[in-house]
Amino acid sequence: MSGKAKQLNGLPEAVGAYTIWGFMPLFFKQLQGISPVEIVAHRVMWSVLLVLAILWARKSLHEFLTAIRDPRTRRFMIASTTLIAGNWLIYIWAITNEHILAGSLGYYINPLINVALGVVFFSERMNRTQLIAITLAAAGVLVLASESLASIWISLSLAGTFGLYGMVRKMAPVGSLPGLACETVLMLPFAIGYAIWAHLYDPTPGFGYSGYTDAFLIAGGAITTIPLLLFASAARKMPLSTLGFVQFIGPTIQFMLGVFVYDEPFTRAHAICFALIWSAVAVFCLDGVRRSRAARVAQQAA
Repeated sequence: MSGKAKQLNGLPEAVGAYTIWGFMPLFFKQLQGISPVEIVAHRVMWSVLLVLAILWARKSLHEFLTAIRDPRTRRFMIASTTLIAGNWLIYIWAITNEHILAGSLGYYINPLINVALGVVFFSERMNRTQLIAITLAAAGVLVLASESLASIWISLSLAGTFGLYGMVRKMAPVGSLPGLACETVLMLPFAIGYAIWAHLYDPTPGFGYSGYTDAFLIAGGAITTIPLLLFASAARKMPLSTLGFVQFIGPTIQFMLGVFVYDEPFTRAHAICFALIWSAVAVFCLDGVRRSRAARVAQQAA
């Protein structure tokens, strides 16, 4: 298989994963009015059933059991569980409270946060191009913060929690699907407890309110698991540099939904901020192309 063909191998799965993530606001908007905590609780409960069923079908339940029984792995999983639970809660709150643009910005910033985390925690060296990209992104955040301080925390929290989550999962000695099983199982007691409390005492609509609502809460398991499976398949097949380009599909779709479907306010500060962020993304991607080409040349020379 040629080098170009190898890069494209896994592309359909990657595009599928990030497209689903991009359109997620349409899904969670159907649950507007329901407590974000209850939405996360049901997302966890139905994900557990689906993920364990997939592991059982693959005859891979032993991978999950081995991971969750190992004290070192379990510590990693507790950390990643805390981070992803916080990320899900902030994201759903943002979507259901008219902050899709803030969520979009967070996931544009995320790859640049990953670079910064690599420098801080793994002593990775930041090249000049990456420094320019991060400086542009920081300038964009500062511009938006000057006008929209009430929502910039959403973007930074989403980027930070997901960046740290990715770092912890990179360090954890467990695969994608068994890891997701560990995370959802660790959250399960809290999810069940809250779901029961909400059903008995929460006056806002929730599970049991209508068949339509129940269907979407149950479908939260699939909407969580399917894109993660697609992403895991793509990550095994294609270079991370190529995957880096595809990941911007998600926040771009979210941006379009926020502006053109849900008519969220798009101020002058938003325009300047996103222009700087998109410039940072372009610089980041160009650096990825340059490094990918250099790596191929070095590999061929060897």
